[in-house]
Amino acid sequence: MKSTKKECEATIVSMNLIADHIKKVALKLDTGSVTLLVNGIIDSKTIFLMGAGRSGLAAKAFAMRLMHLGFDVYVVGETTTPAVQPDDLVIAVSGSGETPSIANLGVIAKKIGSTLAVITSNRDSTLGKISDIVLIVPGRPKDDVVYEDYHERRMIGYPQLAPLGTIFEICALVFLDAVISELMVRTGASEAELKKRHTVFE
Repeated sequence: MKSTKKECEATIVSMNLIADHIKKVALKLDTGSVTLLVNGIIDSKTIFLMGAGRSGLAAKAFAMRLMHLGFDVYVVGETTTPAVQPDDLVIAVSGSGETPSIANLGVIAKKIGSTLAVITSNRDSTLGKISDIVLIVPGRPKDDVVYEDYHERRMIGYPQLAPLGTIFEICALVFLDAVISELMVRTGASEAELKKRHTVFE
């Protein structure tokens, strides 16, 4: 089915709403928690990233950039990932903070004695309660859902952010890329140095 001009205009409106939401999230971020995360990354021997689904993809993107910066970093679940040690930092990305596989791994990380950080929308979640560092990244506001049916909203041209956990995932990715920018300043790394570690097989 071809899109109408009205539907395409709604797409642009939604894109602007997403951009506005990212700006609001940036203003609400706790600078103390951001500082703890940045310092934790710099001070840790090894860094582990974990997340499920699209949140996992955001975590992997962050892991790639940390590797480009020269950090010793791994993605939990990959075949070559070593065991977590007490002096390591484990970073979880989970909007709900309750994804069973990630929450269980968080519990294990704490039992090992490593530092656990979480990027989540839910401070009162399992991961939010057990983590040493908690970064709250709000997802789509609850009051944004005026029409329950996604297709109904589109048909009437009602502007809305995005379905499911999209907003959290986008905001988390933008936030983590901003952390990379801060780490570049803190470590004195240049884009030329990052490029040297970039794979030539893409």
